[in-house]
Amino acid sequence: MKKHLLLLFSALIIPTFSFAGGKTDDPLLTMLNVNQLEIRTADGDNPLVWDAEGWIGKDLHKLWIKTDGEYVDSKVEEAELQLLYSRAVAPFWDLQLGWRRDIRPTPNRDWLAFGLRGLAPYFFDIDTALFIGDNGRTAARLQAEYEVMLTQRLVLAPEIELNLYGKNDPAVGIGSGLSDIEAGLRLRYEVRREFAPYIGVNWTRLYGQTADYARAEGADVDDVQFVFGIRAWF
Repeated sequence: MKKHLLLLFSALIIPTFSFAGGKTDDPLLTMLNVNQLEIRTADGDNPLVWDAEGWIGKDLHKLWIKTDGEYVDSKVEEAELQLLYSRAVAPFWDLQLGWRRDIRPTPNRDWLAFGLRGLAPYFFDIDTALFIGDNGRTAARLQAEYEVMLTQRLVLAPEIELNLYGKNDPAVGIGSGLSDIEAGLRLRYEVRREFAPYIGVNWTRLYGQTADYARAEGADVDDVQFVFGIRAWF
């Protein structure tokens, strides 16, 4: 009986651990990526833009935090935060589920987030997501990035992001359909793998009703900016 109880206890309590030299083969890990921390040159203002993410977890299960935004003229103009549970479903691919909050511009918007993130063939880094908000709001996002190793330290990275929305939201200046496209090309020099200053160019274009809202506020709907910043991971 004692033997049977011991076997049952082992099966219930420690099924996911294997030991080698006193250590598990699936340790708890953490990562913080500052993908972009940059100044963008613009007419009149030079906004500070950030895009960062971090996770804590094990091989199959992780908790992700993502944030991005823009600081200009001594205030935060745009800010977004996501908190996601991530589950590996295939080599290099994770399903993600969680919460997104649009902090700026106000009023705040909260969304239920469903995402798929991974490394596509030919080493394209893909991050896609669907969002469901209150009052029938829906949205979708596609982000893609590719890295070209010019030398062992010099890396050219093109990237693109598309945002789509299911309905007009005039309170925050968002229109239905394709809302915006942002594309960038950044050249970085990896002083170390964990730290790389870069320069580049970034292009943003608004579409449809989103562009109409921007024109009504006197804002640009098509903008090209030169950027310089740092990329780091810890």
